[in-house]
Amino acid sequence: MRTFARLGVVTVTAIAGLTFGSPAFAHVSVQPEGTAAKGGYATVNLKVPNERPNASTVEVELSLPTDHPLASVMPEAVPGWTIEVTTTKLAKPLTLHGKTITEAVSKVNWTATGKGIRPGYFQKFPLSLGQLPEDTDELLLRAVQTYDNEEVVRWIEPPVEGEEEPEHPAAVLKLSAAADDHHGASATPAEPAAKPSAGGDPGDEKAQGHDDVDGGTDRWLGVAGIVLGAAGLGTALVTSRRRGDA
Repeated sequence: MRTFARLGVVTVTAIAGLTFGSPAFAHVSVQPEGTAAKGGYATVNLKVPNERPNASTVEVELSLPTDHPLASVMPEAVPGWTIEVTTTKLAKPLTLHGKTITEAVSKVNWTATGKGIRPGYFQKFPLSLGQLPEDTDELLLRAVQTYDNEEVVRWIEPPVEGEEEPEHPAAVLKLSAAADDHHGASATPAEPAAKPSAGGDPGDEKAQGHDDVDGGTDRWLGVAGIVLGAAGLGTALVTSRRRGDA
């Protein structure tokens, strides 16, 4: 009976480790609202989780790709954050709707005016992007996350298909096939956002621990752990009873 009790404790501990250890997979990600079609415009959300138990995120810097420059990048105002948009002169001008574009947005920087993203929370930063390129299937968006203890985490490593995910992967925006009207989910870019006021608390949201894809993976790991733990416990119980009968 004591053997059975000890085995039960070990099994429960192992299952708990698999089920509740998932927040380690959290990282910066980007998801479109609707579709992000090649040649069109899209509204996307940069999702930034706070991974530290004793520090808040107070600054987020997003670098946009220079190999596929975007002529229109417009952030939405986020309460509790100021926004700075940096443009860069293009080596090769773009032609957009009959107009020649010589500059493109290279960086967007969000700085907290309040508490920032506190431990156990994440924050979404919406952006309107366009025109999306037609000669690639994805855009690599590199982010730098700064905490109030001066720690800096650089989410800049490009994921490689078929290889293990890097420790600090860059966010990847997947592009769908071009829409017939070449405008994707959003026909026109949003109006430029007004800079939020310096006061007030940040508009953060309760953390889900990781993005939706990672969430599904972690749930499967939890279920697999429970099944394996139950099977191991049953085998141990049968073995223990046989020894007692011997």
